[in-house]
Formats: sequence, structure tokens, C-alpha cells
Amino acid sequence: MQIFRESEHILRTVQEIPFKLEKELHTLFEQNLEVLMSLKLVKSEFTIKNYRIDTLAFDAESKAFVIIEYKRGQNYSVVDQGVSYLNLMLEYKADFIVEYNESFGQSLKRDEVDWSQSRIIFVSTSFTEFQKQSTNFKDLAIELWEFKRFGSDLVTINQIKKSKSAPNIRQVQQNENTELGKITREIKVYTEEDHLIGKSDQVRELYEIYKSAILNLSTGIEVDAKKLYLAFKKAKNVVDLRIQSESLKMWINLKKGQLLDEKGLTRDVSQFGHWGNGDYELTVGDTENLEYVMSLIKQALAS
Repeated sequence: MQIFRESEHILRTVQEIPFKLEKELHTLFEQNLEVLMSLKLVKSEFTIKNYRIDTLAFDAESKAFVIIEYKRGQNYSVVDQGVSYLNLMLEYKADFIVEYNESFGQSLKRDEVDWSQSRIIFVSTSFTEFQKQSTNFKDLAIELWEFKRFGSDLVTINQIKKSKSAPNIRQVQQNENTELGKITREIKVYTEEDHLIGKSDQVRELYEIYKSAILNLSTGIEVDAKKLYLAFKKAKNVVDLRIQSESLKMWINLKKGQLLDEKGLTRDVSQFGHWGNGDYELTVGDTENLEYVMSLIKQALAS
């Protein structure tokens, strides 16, 4: 990625400023964890059973722990380390719960954590093609994020996406008694297709129409498959969508009192338990109000 500065219609290249030390990368990323990843910092340099985890975080949306490791060099296996750390988390769940409760003064219980949504994130200025290919499995809970610094006030962050044709790790993993076999049994990485399994052609078509309309609202909106819904994100969740048997249910990510809904299509769910983010829920079974629904979602984009 090339970055330029414009001055009086002249573009000048902004040079990347490498991180001198891994700790420098670690500190900058960790101090801005909520802005960058929408995660809560639980513990920096969390030590357990002779392992030192760079950052232990918690994803409140997925109700799952996230391990983050920072790397400057490229001579390491992200799969081997990632699998070992995920297996460590699943084996010593109580230690992670204790650390969370001590950090926040809360009483989180083991059954309140969705361990199947555990994941590990590697952060580096760049990854090799081998590292990218070795993690290119749709059901492997290992993510690669490139984090670069340019000039004195510019940083970029970019997730290395898995290809649409990425295989299932179970296709190559035969022995279920290995560390990799254990985590693939317990951890589930959801995809868009998981939410479409068993759905009728009619509701699939309805979803594709609304999906396309949402993505066209702004550049940079991406679909992130969660366990119970599909999140449409741009830095943060804009709208969450659950595909039902005959309709789509959506939650617009605005707090009560922030949405102008002149037609009254949404209902206030701020006082009720519900999936997705935001206090406004609506259900659509056709495209009659498509443009109006997009106008509601635009309000969440602008917030």
C-alpha cells in the first residue's frame, strides 16, 4: 500500500517508519485496542504455565477471550504458536476467568464465556506468503493483521483475509488427538454460508438484495460472520442481521433516542435481551421498504 500526502495538488510519498522494537509495536497497538479491534484489554504480558501471552483481551460481542501476539520478524510459524496458545486457553479456562475477574472486579462465570469463539490474532508490519497460506483455512481461528506506521501521525491496519475458496482444516487434519485436532473440535469459525445453510431460495435472494444494498451505502463495509448473526462493520458494527426461515431480522446499532424512524418500522428492544448490537430491531420479508430501511441504516453509519 502506498500512502501520499497532497499539498497544492502535488502528491508526495509518505515513507513507512519501521518499529525499532517489537515492544514499540506492542505498546501502540495495545493502548488503542478498543479503537482498533473493539476489544477490552484484560492483561498485558499475561503469564500462564511458562507461556507469556503478549496481550490477553476479551471480545464482549462474541463473549470470548482473544490472544494477541506481536511480531517484527518473519521467521516464525504462526500456526504452531497459534494452535499451542489456543489449546492452552481451552485447557486452563479457569485461569483466564480468574484474570478477567481480577482485572475488572467482576464475577464472570465459565458458562458465560463462549469458548467456541476463542481466537488468536497475530499483529505484524508484514507477513510472508508462506504465513498467509498456512493460515488460509476457513475454520482455523487464527487471524493475521498488518499494522504499519507512516510519517509522524499516520498508521494503517489491514486484516489478511482468507480466500473465498479456502479449504476446511479438517480436510487435511486427520488425527483428532493432536493439538490442532482438539481446537478444531472445540472452536468454531463461522462463515456467511453457515447462516445460509437450509434456507430457502426466496430468503437467500432476499438476503443478497439487502446485503448488496448495505454494502453500497459506503466503501469499506465488510460482513463479519458471528455465531448468531452477520455483522456489517465499518470500524464498528453498523447493522447486525439474522437470516430467518422466511425473513431477515436486523438490529441497527444506535442507542435509544438516536434513530429517526418516521414510518415506525423498528421497535425499541433496549429493555429486552436480544442478539446483535443497538437498540432498534426490525424484520423484513420483502423489498417494499428497501430504500427506507437503507435510510435508517445510514443514520448508524453517520453516528
